[in-house]
Amino acid sequence: MGERYESWVDKQIREAHERGDFDDLPGMGKPLPGAGEHYDEDWWLKGLIVRENLAGLAPATLALRKEVERLDAKLATLKTEEGVRRYVADLNERIIRANRSLLDGPPVVLQLVDADSAVDRWKTQ
Repeated sequence: MGERYESWVDKQIREAHERGDFDDLPGMGKPLPGAGEHYDEDWWLKGLIVRENLAGLAPATLALRKEVERLDAKLATLKTEEGVRRYVADLNERIIRANRSLLDGPPVVLQLVDADSAVDRWKTQ
């Protein structure tokens, strides 16, 4: 039969393989990260945020949601009851602004934080 056609790309890959350029690559013999997991359309964006350490650049509404999720950790850093109440008052003001869509980012609906409850949690830490 005649000679087999080899494209330029195929030739580059074959020559690299013959030189051993593909030997000892990181992750060789290991499963692909995320294989078998639920497909997320924003996988590339989430990966970029982690790789480039862009977490602090989240829209204001999403950053506020994270702040509410981490409330107990924040309370643990405060020194006085007055400081806790000031912080909760400021947080509630920002929650009101976010719920009224006055902050940048996707819409969120967040519950106001009860100052007395926050103080009680702060005291038990």
